[in-house]
Amino acid sequence: MAANARFQKMQREIMERYGNDRVKANEEIQKLMQKENISMTAGCLPMIAPMFVMLGVYYSVINPLTNTLHIASDKVNSALQSLSALPGIGSEINSQYGQISIVKYFDNIQKYLTNSDGSALFNSGEIHSINEFANGFNFLGWDLLASPNASSFQSLMWLIPVLCFVTSVGAMFITQKLNGTQMKGCMNAMIFIMPLFSAWIAYNVPGAVGFYWIASTVFGFVQSLLLNKFYSASIIEARTEAQRVVLRKQQEAEVAYIDVPDYEAPSQKSKNTADDKKNKSNSKKQPKSKKSGNRSGSNYMGRKK
Repeated sequence: MAANARFQKMQREIMERYGNDRVKANEEIQKLMQKENISMTAGCLPMIAPMFVMLGVYYSVINPLTNTLHIASDKVNSALQSLSALPGIGSEINSQYGQISIVKYFDNIQKYLTNSDGSALFNSGEIHSINEFANGFNFLGWDLLASPNASSFQSLMWLIPVLCFVTSVGAMFITQKLNGTQMKGCMNAMIFIMPLFSAWIAYNVPGAVGFYWIASTVFGFVQSLLLNKFYSASIIEARTEAQRVVLRKQQEAEVAYIDVPDYEAPSQKSKNTADDKKNKSNSKKQPKSKKSGNRSGSNYMGRKK
């Protein structure tokens, strides 16, 4: 990001230099990109990679028994069938969040989750893991296994999508200010579009996903503040300039110097030649001084010289 900020500064200088000549400006920008080894798609991977992580977090939250606790899928499917047959609870089970329902109601339905021979469906170790997992999703009074869209206003679960939007927009604005970058046109609208999209997702999925998104944004923002002290645009530019100077000195040291006479411009050479001829001519016209016994004359001529 610091390298891109430095590139944008040079790009603006090129645009100001060539004014309305867009063709020439684009040619110079392409040359600059090749020289600085800048790619317009270089920042896409850091933006795309977290989405794959988010998918992993999402499926770990909505399928905690199989993806997180690694309980056999046949046991989980049997538990879901047993839940669907129970009056009251069966009608409230969402097929998409069935495993979350098992975790949420486990204390009440544990006695109904049995095999065909009447034995417990889950062993003691699995029961302990499910109870520990369920208790781990209670945070500051929030049930992070519940979805904000299915929770009451008093539960304050609606704060999760709101905080998703606020933290994302705030982190983007401050990070751009630190790096000296500024988005224009449709790119500027992305500052609001992407956080709105994340807030909409956080509103419809379990609160744990939105909570992870908030924590990830805050952690990334703090990381950017710390890295900016060591890799800001000004520091990167200073290091690049220092490397260029050192490289230039190394290249000059490898050049074999040739001892040649002092160069004299043709105009200056002809002028010097004319001055020499004039001085010789004046020296021929000047009469030679005669020796005289007169002391005062001798003194005068000596002073004259």
